Amino acid sequence: MRFAYRFSGLLGTVYRRGNLNFTRDGNSLLSPVGNRISLFDLKNNKCETLPLATRLNIVCVGLSPDGSLAILIDEEGAALLVSLIGKCVIHQFYFHKPVHSVSFSPDGKKFVVTKDNLAYLYHAPGKKREFNAFVLDKTYYGPYDETTCIDWTDDSKCFAVGSKDMSTWVFGAERWANLIYYSLGGHKDVIVACFFEENSLDLYTISQDAALCVWQCDTELDGLKPMPPKDAAKEKKAVEDDEELLEEPKGEEIHGKADPTEQETRAKVKYSRVAKYFFNKEGDFNNLTAAAYHKKTHLLVTGFASGVFHLHELPDFNLIHSLSISDQRIASISINCTGDWIAFGCSGLGQLLVWEWQSESYVLKQQGHFNSMVSLAYSPDGQYIVTGGEDGKVKVWNTSSSFCFVTFTEHNSGVTAVTFTSTGYVVLSASLDGTVRAFDLHRYRNFRTFTSPRPSQFSCLAVDSSGEIVAAGSQDSFEIFIWSMQSGRLLDVLAGHEGPISSLSFNPMKCVLASASWDKTVKLWDMLDSWRTKETLIMNSDVLVVAFRPDGKELAVAALNGQITFWDHENAVQTGSIEGRHDLQMGRKELDKITAKQAAKGKSFTTLCYSADGQSILAGGLSKFVCIYNVKEQILMKKFEISCNYSLDAMEEYLDRRKMTEFGSMALIDEGGGGDEGVAIPLPGVKRGDMSYRHFKPEIRVTCVRFCPTGRSWAATTTEGLLLYSLDSGLIFDPFELDIDVTPSNIHKTLNQKEYTIAIVMAFKLNEKKLIQEVIEAVPSSEVDVVCSSLPDLYVEKLLEFLASAFETSCHLEFYLIWAHKLLMLHGQKLKTRSVKLLPVIQFLQKSIQRHFEDVSKLCEWNIYNIKYALAISQQRGMKRPAEETPGDEEELDSDSDYLMQEAHKDTLSS
Repeated sequence: MRFAYRFSGLLGTVYRRGNLNFTRDGNSLLSPVGNRISLFDLKNNKCETLPLATRLNIVCVGLSPDGSLAILIDEEGAALLVSLIGKCVIHQFYFHKPVHSVSFSPDGKKFVVTKDNLAYLYHAPGKKREFNAFVLDKTYYGPYDETTCIDWTDDSKCFAVGSKDMSTWVFGAERWANLIYYSLGGHKDVIVACFFEENSLDLYTISQDAALCVWQCDTELDGLKPMPPKDAAKEKKAVEDDEELLEEPKGEEIHGKADPTEQETRAKVKYSRVAKYFFNKEGDFNNLTAAAYHKKTHLLVTGFASGVFHLHELPDFNLIHSLSISDQRIASISINCTGDWIAFGCSGLGQLLVWEWQSESYVLKQQGHFNSMVSLAYSPDGQYIVTGGEDGKVKVWNTSSSFCFVTFTEHNSGVTAVTFTSTGYVVLSASLDGTVRAFDLHRYRNFRTFTSPRPSQFSCLAVDSSGEIVAAGSQDSFEIFIWSMQSGRLLDVLAGHEGPISSLSFNPMKCVLASASWDKTVKLWDMLDSWRTKETLIMNSDVLVVAFRPDGKELAVAALNGQITFWDHENAVQTGSIEGRHDLQMGRKELDKITAKQAAKGKSFTTLCYSADGQSILAGGLSKFVCIYNVKEQILMKKFEISCNYSLDAMEEYLDRRKMTEFGSMALIDEGGGGDEGVAIPLPGVKRGDMSYRHFKPEIRVTCVRFCPTGRSWAATTTEGLLLYSLDSGLIFDPFELDIDVTPSNIHKTLNQKEYTIAIVMAFKLNEKKLIQEVIEAVPSSEVDVVCSSLPDLYVEKLLEFLASAFETSCHLEFYLIWAHKLLMLHGQKLKTRSVKLLPVIQFLQKSIQRHFEDVSKLCEWNIYNIKYALAISQQRGMKRPAEETPGDEEELDSDSDYLMQEAHKDTLSS
């Protein structure tokens, strides 16, 4: 088995903090998710997480006007210049201090970065390679407090900067003779946003106390006069002389004046406030948190801390409508280029919404789990993933689009375990509220609720291979409850454990249930023998998790001492063990008194999962690493580092001495007054996520890992969200039984001689996907039967695997279906003898065909409906056929219409 898995997607989290950005065409949305960036394609209903990450959480994103470049800046001011075309990092830069905002000029030649009370103007990276991508041009001084927002004029001549000192400054990107830089006041609170009017220097400023000031300029953009060359040359020489004395160049320094004299303002650009409006005349919304303005349509969107947003038309300040989209603070707003779609980000609950304001409908409405995700499960065909969280929600995700399409909120407490039945249409979830619920994925409803005679908190869940028997373990009464899925009745209560039940697992091939407990035992219960204890396996430590191999012949057990042991459960014999404690590499938390090495003594694997072929086992725990072991050799094959985000706790192995003072760790210092979020009332007794702590860092951990039944990917629920890792086949040259004569030119020569079977075998030996596709598509459809019958058994499996992957991208649907049909018909009996080994490949093929079936069936249903509608209309209106049609043609057309109606009726009955 190859271990070329790479990060392929982040599900379960759609927005954390930072500013949202629409792409140039207005069809896609960039959303910062922790230290990663996700791209939501709203037209094609797909989401993609870029394969790059910053060191800390992203706080601001700047997108170039042409949409090819983005600047990602994290909490400490470290920036990445990213190509959105190649999806890779081009350049890294460190701003040395936290950055508040970044914005490209409309012409794409420059960008402004604000940090502290300064604004820095940089030359934007060009289309060619450069020694330094970030070249500082000018530094602007003016505001007395931290800067908050930036906006450019349409011709890139000037930009405005808002500040926490309640002032807004207008600066020039070039030196203009008739523009002096002074502040615009008129507000009584922090400036949240400032916007220029289209092709004008007129300005709108919005403050946190929900006030809008309209500023009119007496000069047009064309009226700005360039500075004489002599004065500009003198200033440039003075700057160069200053830079020789400085260690760090600051570019040209420009100082604004808060209170210029009358002589300085004579014959200069003047601003006058022509209007001031208030959003909350009734006092309903007291804290404006975000705003966006679309210049072409004069549409102003403002968001408030209460989750309400307003749409106004400027400059008359006419209210279009006001809506509430959440009960949390709106952190970011963005409008697309056409002005039709408005994106809202709410960091409190991790919500991302795209609203079409004219039709008053949602284009996108996604929300992750409010608290940590605890459990996950793949559907049998690998198309869907279900997750359960501490917020009591059960969410089902589509792996191809990365979107959540249904959320179940029936549980009243945290969800501890989730699973699919073998059909893939029923989701089961266990919760601490004392219920196990079954959800129907056809009608999206909770159709069964299983409860125990006495209230119990369920910690684990299992369902047998037939989907008829449901088992749940209790962590307070030490019992296992068995229900019937059909009737919902409690069948039995299994007692015998002397500690909380930590894990349950059904044997996929036999009617045997394995239960793990903190009493250092694993019990095997025989379902066919009145649930008697078939065997009890004694361990050296508390057992945390058990898992059966897909063929049911082996049992893996993870204990508190960090060991993974493998058992032949039929004979109750241990066949092997892995010492995994040293592989976890637990990090040191900021407030830990002991080192990570000492703390790791008590750390162990909390989740296990076999690979689809049973040759490997995946293990994770309270660490940033997920380990994959070879079961037969009992050695570590690879360690995956699931996160490099140092905004999370327990990421560093050693203490950072820069954060240590003579009084202790700087993490103990309560930074800031929580002004942005509002100071919350302390809650007594709350340990996790207490809102009275203004500085809270979640700890990195892996709560659940699962392999996809197709064997092509695996998923892990972590502190960051649901991470997907897929096989990366494109970057690896992995030949199979390569011979010296197997070359692309020889393969083409064999293909030209119409020796198709030999050409296919040679192509698989070279194992180049494009070459295999070229050879297979060159085979005439009439020859497929002959080629399949003469293909060696060894290559049948490889061809099936190729067909499954080809279905995902190719448009030759019928051609590949012929190949799959002929292979399965001709080699079905031989494949059946190796069914366990071939199961991942068959499931991968089924997943690909099923996805196409769903797409095509929807199209066919729509076409049938249209035909039925057209026939009904024609019959209703009594349309007469053209005179030139022969009677035979009429009969033929009538029979066609009858046939279409019958087919439509059959489809309706079958659905």
